Amino acid sequence: MPHIKYNSCHAVNYKLGVNLLDFKSRLDALCCPYTENEPLSAHTTFKIGGPCDYFISPEGRDMLVSVLELCREENVPYYVIGNGSNLLVSDLGVEGAVIHIGTGMSDISVDGENKIVCEAGARLSALCSFALEQSMQGLQFAWGIPGTVGGAIFMNAGAYGGEISGVIHDCTFINTDGELSTIGRDDMQLGYRTSLFRSAGGIITSARFSLPFGDRNQIRLEMDELLSRRRDKQPLEYPSAGSTFKRPPDNYAGTLIEQCGLKGLQIGGAAVSEKHAGFIINKGGCTASDVRRLIEEIQNRVFMETSVKLESEIIFIGR
Repeated sequence: MPHIKYNSCHAVNYKLGVNLLDFKSRLDALCCPYTENEPLSAHTTFKIGGPCDYFISPEGRDMLVSVLELCREENVPYYVIGNGSNLLVSDLGVEGAVIHIGTGMSDISVDGENKIVCEAGARLSALCSFALEQSMQGLQFAWGIPGTVGGAIFMNAGAYGGEISGVIHDCTFINTDGELSTIGRDDMQLGYRTSLFRSAGGIITSARFSLPFGDRNQIRLEMDELLSRRRDKQPLEYPSAGSTFKRPPDNYAGTLIEQCGLKGLQIGGAAVSEKHAGFIINKGGCTASDVRRLIEEIQNRVFMETSVKLESEIIFIGR
């Protein structure tokens, strides 16, 4: 199965030679929920993005495999998303299908003595809550990160000294040939905000996490403390895609941006947060173009004044 990379739709002129009636009828035959011309602003934490041709929400791994096979056979490009918490979608939208791995693939259960198995569409917060109920520790750092488990693995999400790489045991995914495979942590190439899946493709369907047992009250206290720190330091009252830039070596993006006097800088509806300069926020009526222009302005100003090249952490998709 040819794979459409996560960070590009490769969808130019795909409708030429594509029988969309056949695609829709076959999608209906799968009994898979979908909508047409769905605004992606409703499916990203930035609240930005034009429509996609088809927004598809598979209910289970088998249905996901069938949808991917259908897209391949009908020559419809696809893009896979979770909670849309690290995405900036073009104002013109996305051609082809956006496949949403969400509540239809969100089961969580105990697997053995100290492992939890979790489907990719589960919210990271739900996994943290489940671990707390089982008195299993190690996921406290992830409490409050607004993404799905699949997205967290894809990005090797982390905060407050912890990362997914420190707790994941293995994961199951659909490889670029359309086959189910399982891979262990040591082979997942987990690095700072990256993984094998980001560099080489593959669609994560589930994962197992190794978590030692601990004191439930202490785990809860640590989770509450970290969430309080997030609320105090991050602009959670505004739509955003989280931290805009990757952490440069031996420094912090937010610190550099603030030192350059860019707090509050605004282009259109996009602004550098006054609370935390590492966040670009949607202050209302913001477009993807506004965000991209602001990112470029920040990168240029910071490089001119500090010689540091800031790299965007946000993934851009669309026309």
